[in-house]
Amino acid sequence: METTRQRIADALREEPRTASDLGAALSLPTPTVYEHLEHVSRSVGEGDADEEFLVAPPTCRDCGFDGFDDPLNEPSRCPECRSERIDEPAFVIR
Repeated sequence: METTRQRIADALREEPRTASDLGAALSLPTPTVYEHLEHVSRSVGEGDADEEFLVAPPTCRDCGFDGFDDPLNEPSRCPECRSERIDEPAFVIR
């Protein structure tokens, strides 16, 4: 039986996914997925140096800003234009 973190890592090895995608697929609330992603990001590459945990940062749909401080967190608004139209970060293991 796989742990939740193993299931998340396996899903990210298949294709890029957002926390919402993972939450829906694994029946988990999005904030819980973000907690697991922090641990998955630290464990990837420890035993297998060929793998990397990659993050496509969140992006503001109004002004295009993508320089958010913490890519492992879903921002509520853009620091540049204050818009709340933010695309979620996407994660993948390659």
